[in-house]
This record gives sequence, structure tokens and C-alpha cells, in this order.
Amino acid sequence: MTAACAFLSIVLAAPGANAQPSSRSPGDLAALERDWHDCVREAFRHQPMAQSRAASQRSALDMCQAGEDAYVAAAMRADAGATDRGTRRGLTDRARAWVSSMAAEVIDPVSSWFDALRR
Repeated sequence: MTAACAFLSIVLAAPGANAQPSSRSPGDLAALERDWHDCVREAFRHQPMAQSRAASQRSALDMCQAGEDAYVAAAMRADAGATDRGTRRGLTDRARAWVSSMAAEVIDPVSSWFDALRR
């Protein structure tokens, strides 16, 4: 839960939130990431106030799945196309990314269920 809140607070705090459709090339990682973050910010703003913050976060991420998929695919192509070993992500970075994704997919929903039971 903490990781998801931290991620969305970073995303929501970034300037220039406008969810415009992207007309950029698929190789422009920074632009794809910016577009995805803009989409998440905009989708989060339109979530109902009655639902929990975690539910709003999950809904916003679900609404912007296409932008996330485009960004991840472009990042994977760029990573696979890197010829210099220094520009490729190391095993530690990939492991850290995997742990973060597991925390978001497994630990956060379970902890939010326990929080709901405690209330």
C-alpha cells in the first residue's frame, strides 16, 4: 500500500498534467512515460470521492493500461537494442523492478483488505 501511495504521489505531483493522446514515435521513452503519467493523473482526478484511495489508484492504472503497455514495450525494445553493456539494466535493477511489481500486485491489495477488516 505504501509503495502504491508513494508511486502515485510522485506521479500526481509532477507538473504538466494533461492527458493528450500521444502522436510521438514509439522509441521516445521519455515522451511515452510522460504521456502515461499524465493519463494516470487525469484518470485519478476523475475517480469517485466515495471509493477508497487504493481503489482509485487501481482504477486509474487500469484506465491507462494501454499507455503503460506502450511505454513498457518501448523500454524493453530499447533495452534489448542496447549494444553497450553499460547502458543495459543490470540484474539488480531488474530484480528490484520485479519486487516492486510484486508488491504492487500482491502485497498492496492484501494489506488494503486487512486495513478494511480492522476498520
